[in-house]
Amino acid sequence: MIVRRSAAALAAAVAVLGAAVPAVAAPSPSPSAQLPDGLYGTGDPTYDGVWRQSLTLLAQTEQNVVPAPKAVDWLAGQACANGAFASYRPDPAKACDARTMLDTNATAAAVQALTATGGEEKVAGKAVAWLKSVQNKDGGWGYNPGGASDANSTSVVIGALVAAGERPDKVVKAGKSPYDALLTLALPCAGEDAGAFAYQPDKSGKLFANADATAAAVLGSLGEALAGTNATADKAAPSCAKPGDRERAAANGASYLAGALAEDKHLMSSMPGAEDQPDFGNTADAVIALAAAGFGEQAAASARWLESNALTWAAQSGPAAYAQLVLAAQAGGIDPRAFGGEDLVALLNATGPAPTEASPSQSAGTKDKEHEKDEDDEGVSVWWIVGVGLVGGIGIGFLISARRKPRP
Repeated sequence: MIVRRSAAALAAAVAVLGAAVPAVAAPSPSPSAQLPDGLYGTGDPTYDGVWRQSLTLLAQTEQNVVPAPKAVDWLAGQACANGAFASYRPDPAKACDARTMLDTNATAAAVQALTATGGEEKVAGKAVAWLKSVQNKDGGWGYNPGGASDANSTSVVIGALVAAGERPDKVVKAGKSPYDALLTLALPCAGEDAGAFAYQPDKSGKLFANADATAAAVLGSLGEALAGTNATADKAAPSCAKPGDRERAAANGASYLAGALAEDKHLMSSMPGAEDQPDFGNTADAVIALAAAGFGEQAAASARWLESNALTWAAQSGPAAYAQLVLAAQAGGIDPRAFGGEDLVALLNATGPAPTEASPSQSAGTKDKEHEKDEDDEGVSVWWIVGVGLVGGIGIGFLISARRKPRP
């Protein structure tokens, strides 16, 4: 999901080589900086304030936690008068102007969070209207309005449309829907990267496989929001087939992810001049995507790897990372409240204003299992993501998770 938001400065420094930028912890605020009341996390919110708040609220509501009113109010208060959100506005009382860097990823994530928490339908509705107004002619969206469409931004906007009750296939510009835009970023069924999605074409128009863009595009092609849905089937990864429709493209993307995770159960990040290392955020995104596509066994295997290895990363990275792990655990069939010996929900809640829990000891995943048991007795789910942009282009975020930027 996340789609984790790396700092914009880091994202902008990375040339597009077809590899995803790993999620990193946001820099700490200067000693004199006063963080807003209601905001989760203690890191500098400049590039990920709205994103991490949105993921936090989504993860809480998925686990039957009623977010603190001040946390919801803070997020809703970040909206500009036209409905759009920037990555972070330190002074919401100051009107947005031409210098305000509007962010489709932050806007789409906020829509998903505000519709999940309820009570801010007017704010969410204006945000959706703004997203529609800046749709590109190919049917997709870039990180900033007017930027070239990318898989991550288009997918997180699809999630916002679905959350708001819209039909993405009916949201068209010049006859193209966001699903059409995603299909143009799907790699053909040839070579080791068969079925993957690219973040964007490079300057020559060539597509390069990007695991995080693929995870985002699988969710987007399925019409799923950031939280995804828990796997209800255990499909074997299918052979790649010509992606003539969005469902086939999603299956191809899930097959690519399953193959990428098969050996080590996690994805790797590659940064120029740095040693390759496990990419916890993108692995969590992949788990959510695989589960939504119905590949429960593959999702569960990588969720278990995260359970054994990702807690230190989350503690260092903050609320967006904890939220990603909550969603990935849920998608992979693991109780987030008993994840590697820790209660992820409690750890997430502790990063900001204390919420009210509807059922403290019962996670959404536990409720699903109890529901299944009842049926048996009767007869029976970092921008900022960091997406990789064109060389010299702006950054994005699947969210970013670094979530996007101005991302690359």
